[in-house]
This record gives sequence, C-alpha cells and structure tokens, in this order.
Amino acid sequence: MERRDQALRTPRAAGLVGIVFAVLLAAAIVLVRLAIPEEPSGGGSTWIIDPSKRHAVQTALGLIPFAGIFFLWFMGAVRARIGEAEDQFLATVFMGSGLVFVATLFGAAAAAGSLLDTADPSGTGSVQLRSFGHHFTYSLLTTYAMRMAAVFTFSTSSIGHRLGVLPRWLSILGYLVALTLLLVTSSIPWSELVFPLWALILSLYILVASFRPRPAPAPSS
Repeated sequence: MERRDQALRTPRAAGLVGIVFAVLLAAAIVLVRLAIPEEPSGGGSTWIIDPSKRHAVQTALGLIPFAGIFFLWFMGAVRARIGEAEDQFLATVFMGSGLVFVATLFGAAAAAGSLLDTADPSGTGSVQLRSFGHHFTYSLLTTYAMRMAAVFTFSTSSIGHRLGVLPRWLSILGYLVALTLLLVTSSIPWSELVFPLWALILSLYILVASFRPRPAPAPSS
C-alpha cells in the first residue's frame, strides 16, 4: 500500500515542480529579453543606466537559482516515475544534459550578475568590458544552455515514447522543440521560450494523468 501511494505521488510531484520551473524560467527569460537587447548599441550601456532595466535584470537573476532547483527536483521526480524500466543510454543522456543545462544556466546568471555589479551606472566605464560581458552572457544562455535543453527534451521525449508514458503527440512536440532549440535559438530572439513552454505542457499532462484511475491489475491464476 505504501509503495502504491508513493507511485501515485511521484507523477504529481513531477507535474507540480515542473510547472513552477517553467513559470520561473519563462519569467526570467522575458525579463532579461525586455531589459537587455541582444544586439546592444553604444556598448550596451542603456540598460545599465536605466534603473528600471537594472531592477528587471536583478529580479531575473534572483529567479534563476530557484528555477534551477525546481528543475533538479523535476528531473528526479521524472526519473523516479520511469523507475527500473529506463533505458540506461537514454537515462545517462537525460541526466547529463539536465545537469549541464543547470550549470550553464547558472553560469549565464553569474556572468550577468558580474556585469551588473562591475558596470558603472553612469555608462562611462569600459565599453569593451561591457560588450564582452554582454555577449558572454547571451552565448551561455542561447547557445550552450539551450543546446543542452534540446538534448534533455529529446531524451525525455524518447524515453516517454519508448515506455508508453507519453502520448505520441507530446513526444512529437518534444522532438520539434528540441530541433528548435538546436537550430534557431542563437539566431531568432525569444525562441528559447519554447523550452519552458514544453516543460509546462509536459508537467500539466503528467499532473492531469496522475489523477486518472489506473486499471486494476489482472488477477493471478
């Protein structure tokens, strides 16, 4: 009875923490995109001078650590849901890409925080330093973190499809999201939002599915 209760609670936990992660990451991305242009003019000093934009970036940086924490909980809950039936190869890719995604996400946040702390609010500091910090932050976020998010999305969709845990339409959606993250996030602004959107849809599906009655096991002869 206790194991059955835990089996019921695991997908619900995955759904809840996944929803929180998706909301936090999407909010952080939107704040950063609105405050800091991807191709800044004048060395990118506009957002440093503007107090409202500095506050938006500080808010986003405060959200990212919690997004990473909830993502790790989401990974753990999903893996517990898969259990012993997991494919070892895909499970390794799943875990590795998820951990590297969190590491690069934190690295991008640390770079943005360092740029914010060291930049002169008057805009008279080193233009080269601000430009380097700006492009370094965006490279970590849109090139490296999103590539790892693509691998995580692909492996999760593949595992869910092979085990029959996810419906076909959701697996196909995951593959499309992975291709988007792999091919276009570094060239099309805002396209990285497809990752938290996919996480939100996946989490809502897991949460709703956890409340559906499971078929009773066949009696043993």
